[in-house]
Amino acid sequence: MKKVIALNTQTMTSLEIAELTGKQHKHVMEAIRKMEPAWVKTCGSNFRLTSRIIVQPNGGTREVPCYQLTKTECLYIATKFNDEARAKLVLRWEELESAHRGQSLCNPLRYSQQGQSPCALPSPKEIMRMADEIIGEGLRLVNEGAEDTLTATQVAKTFNMSVYDFNAVLSDMGIQYRRGGRWNLSDDLEGRGLTALRTHVSYSLKGEKKIRTYMTWTMDGLHYLNAKLGYPNF
Repeated sequence: MKKVIALNTQTMTSLEIAELTGKQHKHVMEAIRKMEPAWVKTCGSNFRLTSRIIVQPNGGTREVPCYQLTKTECLYIATKFNDEARAKLVLRWEELESAHRGQSLCNPLRYSQQGQSPCALPSPKEIMRMADEIIGEGLRLVNEGAEDTLTATQVAKTFNMSVYDFNAVLSDMGIQYRRGGRWNLSDDLEGRGLTALRTHVSYSLKGEKKIRTYMTWTMDGLHYLNAKLGYPNF
């Protein structure tokens, strides 16, 4: 479904994200395209694709395709960024929202890049706290549709099966298939409300961020499996 953004909704383009984080725009566009399918499955709409006119060094102009993202969409994409880029994006959103409220917010990262120091730079822990708080809210919204669903491990227990055997049985029956490192619902069963995607963010002991999206089962899905497998798990 095509994305429609309300007129009073604040947005940021992928061009702005690239400039703010110091990334090439083509790489930001690539990251957005890769994450879009999971967003569509969860929220039911694509990211809004638009374009901007860019002034060339020789004085000419050219039209460049870009994405126009809301705050939640933007911070969902930011889960793919490193800590520094994510912090810059979070502080920029804080600055935009303060301006929208008619307030003034000092963005210490921007001033420090310009060689100025009109305000104190937050500690790394404080920046990460701000980033994780806002991104956590974004993930909460992304996972809202999977809030009351069951993982494969939980469903397997209702059938007195190990999760390995459970997944193997469903694969043999054509109910699901494995691709991209995770289980996916068969195409002919999509759109029936049997499953929902859940996104999980964790960190290794070395501080490396790990993002995992996996399929969970709704109560309708559990009833469907119960009918297919013939096990009275209720």
